Amino acid sequence: MSGLKLFRYVAWAAVAVLAAASGFLVYQQTAGNENSGSLIEPLAAIGGPFELVDGNGETVTDATFAGKPLVLFFGFTYCPDVCPTTLSELQGWIEALGPDADKLNYAFVTVDPERDTPDVMRDYVWAFDTRIAPLTGSREQIDAVIKAYRVYAKKVPLDDGDYTMDHSAAVYLMNSDNKFVGTIAYAEAEETALQKLRRLIANAPASS
Repeated sequence: MSGLKLFRYVAWAAVAVLAAASGFLVYQQTAGNENSGSLIEPLAAIGGPFELVDGNGETVTDATFAGKPLVLFFGFTYCPDVCPTTLSELQGWIEALGPDADKLNYAFVTVDPERDTPDVMRDYVWAFDTRIAPLTGSREQIDAVIKAYRVYAKKVPLDDGDYTMDHSAAVYLMNSDNKFVGTIAYAEAEETALQKLRRLIANAPASS
């Protein structure tokens, strides 16, 4: 196994452990109260205001998604496996939710803005589902949202002079107030993921 592959496996394993821990906390907070209709309590200071650019070059902020919970994933278009797999799964979840899918917002944020320009992001993300917002921005804007959401992202040089990106593999779940309430782990079982999304919808204010 190459050093790069070993590094990536270790990084993804660490992310998986963190995702599992946060998912367990969400379960603890909600499993005994599924029919109460109360909001899921935020678990940590993850998230915050941001300003990015969508696939049409228009400015997007956290306020753009106000009023609905947000399903958020960080990655990059040159990603060989994790990103296309997760976007494909997200597409499947959206279809499985049926009409309820419109009660959530969805976004894919690049960690590689140097290569992922608005048009590249648009073509890549909308090949999966046009309801997923493709978000990029300047290096400074991306670094700010990575920091706010406690995302792991690191540029890794390759032997041919190019580079790849290691990054968090979990899907972030934010409530309608843009507060972090949990994650869906990479390659998590579809039914478990759908349960989390339905709970996110059920705990959102009726007006959203």
